Amino acid sequence: MIRSMLYATDLGLYAPYVMQHALALARTFKADLYVIHVVEPIGLFAESVLQSYLDEKALSEWQTQGLTTVMATIEQRVLDSFREELEDGEQDLKLIRSVRVIQGDPCEVILDQLRKLSVDLLIVGSHSHATSAATPLGRTAARVLQLSTVPVYLVPSLQRRRSDDV
Repeated sequence: MIRSMLYATDLGLYAPYVMQHALALARTFKADLYVIHVVEPIGLFAESVLQSYLDEKALSEWQTQGLTTVMATIEQRVLDSFREELEDGEQDLKLIRSVRVIQGDPCEVILDQLRKLSVDLLIVGSHSHATSAATPLGRTAARVLQLSTVPVYLVPSLQRRRSDDV
């Protein structure tokens, strides 16, 4: 029985398509849907650029407040994109229990959220952008498939589905 699901989105090109699958499954099973987007930590280069342009106080302030603001803005954009995508789908929006944006390694955060939320199904897209037929899965999708403790519903990219290379 599927009572709850986690949709891990990268907000990439195929995210609206994967979201439609997630919502259809949530409707079918009358399940709670949790949505997560993982933001990778800022790289060393970006951090060194910030350090060279900001004094210690400003850098500290950015690290505490700026990052929180950025994450909240991304979270709001995800919700807004859902509302825009669904237009008249208020019922579908009610299926979504939470939308969270978390910083970290995507695979680790997704697996951690699976455990914390005790969901019954994970929904992910196969790729975040167009890839060649030689690359059947994106890096995060491949890692999550290998390490997940719950069934994974993998949505192939539209380009992959239209390809005759399969």
